[in-house]
Amino acid sequence: MNINITLRKGNNTYNVTEINNDIVKLKQEANGNNFKLTLIADEDIYLDSAVVSYDQKYSLNDLIFVNGYQSWTDTFEYRITKRLRNVEKLPKFLLNAYSFKMYGDAYFKKYKSTIRHGYDLGYIKGKHNLTIMNANVKNTYLIINFDLLHGKVILEADVKGFRIKKGEEYTLFNYYYVRKTLSELAVNEGVFNLKTNDKIFGYTSWYNHYQDINEKIVSDCLESLDSRFNLFQIDDGYETFVGDWLDIDKNKFPNGLKGLVDKAHNKGFKAGIWLAPFVAETKSKLFKDHPDWFHKDEKNKPIKCGSNWSGFYALNLKLKEVRDYIEKSLNYYIDLGFDFFKLDFLYASSVKPDEDNTRAMITAKAYGFLRRVLKDKLILGCGASIMSSAGVFDYMRIGPDVSLKFDDIWYMKFMHRERISTKVTIQNTIYRSVLDHRLFLNDPDVFLLRDDNIELSKAQRLALITINALFGSVLMTSDNIKEYDEEKNEILNNAFDIFNNAKNKKYSKDGKYIHISYDLHDKHIKYKYDTLKGVLLNDR
Repeated sequence: MNINITLRKGNNTYNVTEINNDIVKLKQEANGNNFKLTLIADEDIYLDSAVVSYDQKYSLNDLIFVNGYQSWTDTFEYRITKRLRNVEKLPKFLLNAYSFKMYGDAYFKKYKSTIRHGYDLGYIKGKHNLTIMNANVKNTYLIINFDLLHGKVILEADVKGFRIKKGEEYTLFNYYYVRKTLSELAVNEGVFNLKTNDKIFGYTSWYNHYQDINEKIVSDCLESLDSRFNLFQIDDGYETFVGDWLDIDKNKFPNGLKGLVDKAHNKGFKAGIWLAPFVAETKSKLFKDHPDWFHKDEKNKPIKCGSNWSGFYALNLKLKEVRDYIEKSLNYYIDLGFDFFKLDFLYASSVKPDEDNTRAMITAKAYGFLRRVLKDKLILGCGASIMSSAGVFDYMRIGPDVSLKFDDIWYMKFMHRERISTKVTIQNTIYRSVLDHRLFLNDPDVFLLRDDNIELSKAQRLALITINALFGSVLMTSDNIKEYDEEKNEILNNAFDIFNNAKNKKYSKDGKYIHISYDLHDKHIKYKYDTLKGVLLNDR
């Protein structure tokens, strides 16, 4: 193991490579597979970088798991010949116009063709088994770099610009480094306290009507659900503009939302609502009336986090007025009776670290704030940092949005790693299934069986619902169940059986196929999933 820390004291820059040095005090601890490195400052210092590196052999058949930066980031087991998509290769005018870099980590992490990097959890499976997991996520993200060219694993603390004051101690690294595969680890190794063990079988209005919802559409969808459902969620489109959470669109919902909440409760369902509490769009009153509430870049312009809606910007949670507004908004929906909160675009909380807070520290404070406000309400995190959500949120989206085509519009495959794609999200569902019931309960996004307003084939729709039921703990749809024919009802019943009763679920990658097996009642069932075509095939 090699240590390399670059820091500033006053006007001088220093490079620290030894535990025993004349610049700062370092304390190293090892307990079995757990390694910890603490820095003690004898005067104010500023960190530039901090890495720990290990020698590591790689073979052509090794599979490398790189966990993406946030919920939507593609997360696969990679062969060493496959590169991560680098959004920086897009034309600058596209990057600037649509803020593609801001959805993921490209705005602060440089991509290199010979390195596969991920966040807080990574492993090698094959000839050279290895698992690494961050136990320091409240202090810093751990960027796990698999350096293929130099035969290294480089663990990088995301601490650039962070200040440690005189006399303070700061844990730079605290991680597990185990020469085993993740599946070989003890079940309780690195497990967080789960907020709930209750699975969700629910409806969301998004993947059929999107923002084109109104009181009649939502009410009719609610009426279509049967007693198997336990959640009815109203998604984006009820508010006038994103950010104006206290302004329900009176043209769409003349009677407000309270009646729909009561109707859901009367049918025995939890009532859910979608919000994006840390952002506001250009057209919102919030953005127009309170420009000082938003993070600013080096040119004193508000930081644009993406191109959804009319473009949207990151609120500065360091401001009390901002926190008060978010709390007031969330309490408004609590008072309406909502039980379940899908909180989206949460990555926006940490777009601007400062000298007193790393990105991970800001995220931990932001997510903790949401939990304190919402108390015992159920929270589904989305567009969120994965490990920062552990032990805070009840449920977690673990892939990008499902698309109505298998791989969305053709040119989107060249865009950012967080793009909408059924092709991507199904693989995320499989590979991030290792997090389910360890960190939170996994939400793999919706299944869709309907024939209208969709371009997924029947076989692709069958694969989607089956894999969601197998590897997730949230099973959601945007279909009108009353319109299902006998064939669709049978598929849904089978999926519901898998969702509740499948055991011994396993998967393994083999080229373009992922082999899947599980036990259901007295049967052992095997499929292979074709990742290029999006269909399940018998695996004999």
